Amino acid sequence: MMPNLDTLKAEIERYLEEQGFAIFRGFPRMLDSLPLVYWDCDNYPDYKAFLDTAKAADVRLVVYHQHEFSVEQVDSALERLEEIELPRDDHRVMERRLKEMRVYDGFTCALELSFDHQGRIYVFDLRTEWYEELTDILDDIHMLTSEPDQEDDDTPMSGYFSKN
Repeated sequence: MMPNLDTLKAEIERYLEEQGFAIFRGFPRMLDSLPLVYWDCDNYPDYKAFLDTAKAADVRLVVYHQHEFSVEQVDSALERLEEIELPRDDHRVMERRLKEMRVYDGFTCALELSFDHQGRIYVFDLRTEWYEELTDILDDIHMLTSEPDQEDDDTPMSGYFSKN
C-alpha cells in the first residue's frame, strides 16, 4: 500500500460527489454507541464497492474522516517509551522505528467512510502500513505503561457480593 493516502483521499471525495452522496465530515466512528460492522479492507480494498453497498441500501449520507499524521504522535510515544523499563535492544528497536516515522509528518495515514443502516454502523477503514505499525507500537507502549487495576480487597473473590 502507498505510504500516503492523499491521492486516494481526493479520488474518494470526487467519487462521493459524483455518486450523489451527502458528505458529513466527521470523526472516527469507533466510539459510537451503535454496533460497528467493518468492511474487509484487506481482501476488498476498493472503496467503490463499499459505497455501492451503501447505495444499494438506499443510504445517501456518508460520514467521511481523514487523518493526517502529526509528528507529535511520535514525540509523545518517545516520551512514554522513556518511562518504560525494557531490555535495551527492545527499547532501541522501538525508538528507532518511532524516529523513522517522522518522515511521514503531514501525510494522510487513515481514511474512514461510514454509514448508518438499520441500527448498525458500517465502516470502511483504510490505513497505511506504516500507520498500522505505529498503532501497534503505541498499543505496546500503552500496555507496558498501564498499571493493572488496583482492588481494595486482595482476596481472590474480591468484588463479589454474597447474601449468605
